Amino acid sequence: MNDDRRLARILSDPSRRAFLSLTGAAMALAFTTNLADPWTARSSGGDGYPFQLGVASGDPLPGSVILWTRLAVRPLEPLGGMPYGRIKVDWEIAEDPAFARRAKHGSTWAAPEYGHSVHVNVRGLRPCREYFYRFRTCGEISPIGRTKTAPAVRSSPERLLMAFASCASWPDGFYTAYRHLANENADVILHLGDYIYEYGIAASGGMRNTPVPDQLRVQCDTLDRYRIQYGLYKSDPDLQAAHQSAPWIVTWDDHEVLDNWAGFAGPGGEVTPEDFLVIRANGFRAYWENLPMRLPRPVDGPDARIYRRFTFGDLAELNVLDTRQYRDDQACGDGPRHDCAERLDPARTMLGTEQEKWLLDGLGTTSARWNVLAQQIAMCQLDDDPAPAQRLSMDMWDGYRAAKERVINGIVERRVSNPVVLTGDFHNNVAGELKANFDDPASPTVGVEFIGTSISSGGNGSAAIGLPAGGSDPVNPHIRFSSYQRGYVACDITRARWQADFKVVPYVDRVGAPVSTRGSLVALNGIPGLQVL
Repeated sequence: MNDDRRLARILSDPSRRAFLSLTGAAMALAFTTNLADPWTARSSGGDGYPFQLGVASGDPLPGSVILWTRLAVRPLEPLGGMPYGRIKVDWEIAEDPAFARRAKHGSTWAAPEYGHSVHVNVRGLRPCREYFYRFRTCGEISPIGRTKTAPAVRSSPERLLMAFASCASWPDGFYTAYRHLANENADVILHLGDYIYEYGIAASGGMRNTPVPDQLRVQCDTLDRYRIQYGLYKSDPDLQAAHQSAPWIVTWDDHEVLDNWAGFAGPGGEVTPEDFLVIRANGFRAYWENLPMRLPRPVDGPDARIYRRFTFGDLAELNVLDTRQYRDDQACGDGPRHDCAERLDPARTMLGTEQEKWLLDGLGTTSARWNVLAQQIAMCQLDDDPAPAQRLSMDMWDGYRAAKERVINGIVERRVSNPVVLTGDFHNNVAGELKANFDDPASPTVGVEFIGTSISSGGNGSAAIGLPAGGSDPVNPHIRFSSYQRGYVACDITRARWQADFKVVPYVDRVGAPVSTRGSLVALNGIPGLQVL
């Protein structure tokens, strides 16, 4: 049953229709800027320091950026220990960290409907400019954050420093990689999914051996439970430092809702389709409350459009994708599979009709030197069976072969300049070459893919596993590098080349891990493929 028919069946159930209408109203309220508040009273705030979840900025445009904070004096309570009332928050942004050259300032309200989160869309800023910002409320001042606007649309910048990360499971280890990421002095940081994990957390706190309270024991499903999970994750000082260091551009993957969800389908039949839509709505709303992103288009129901596009002059254009909300369910019951004929169905979609058209139309009109797909799951073919028979993951693009071919063929047909795919999810560092036909090693190379490992998910990893930079995987010859360690990827982008440095830490089960570069690979302007420094 396709997604439209499934949703129609769900909504036709009178008992569910009433329940989902309330959920849809809650979603719409969460994404509405002008709240009616006849029943919310002004409040003087909670008892304690209200900026325990830090500050952040995001979605940089040439003249605008989003400033974020969320008030919480006790982060592991549903409303962060704040009273159920709206609270006035002052903000300011300046060209220097001492705030002597203040550029803009104002006030806004932190409302309980938003979990006391604040999203300020600051307009009228100068392009390609470093700024500093802070908040004030209840007699307290927040930490200072650094942000940067994008270059002017018609400018030709010489350089862009970008970093990307994904997959940060709090109980799997410490966020030391985020601390090192904060020191990269990036112009922009991308987060490509699994910002939180929805699982319940053991009393011991997992690998961190840090006791956590009972309310974290069960898996996330309600809005309150998701808010508590974010409260724990965002209390981490290393994550806060990474947010304070640069503007972020974010997109979700699966664990912000439930593992391996797809469209209107929950994972493996664990919950009914009706209940899954409610859980999905709660996960979406909590995600927006806790991240520095622009308001999605108002929607009717448990949906939120987050795919969007950013330009950095004519140097780079960034297409941020959503590979979860519009996809067909995984083929052949999900997981790694041999000989799954269902994955070859030409009607199967990963992005949905509207998003796929939006992507290809944009790629057809871009004038950028580097054209980026920032997304969640591996596009390069990844066969994990050394035998002649292929075993491929049904959750990745391999499980949606026709959809992948439409994107890659669309890139070729439109003669897109220097396609670069940036990917999360995999918990491994991988650098690969995009092929017109992955089953033919002699097939033309049409672009490159850099897959970043996890910040902490999977534990320490191993330095002994991997492929040296410039090597060739015997099973997947288009793969030129891999490593199974934790970290992030730092990219130095110029008009002549794109350099990707795979930064890794040797352990995450304790604090203080050093950072090193495991491999550096380069894509040259106008020459498809990867080079090694």
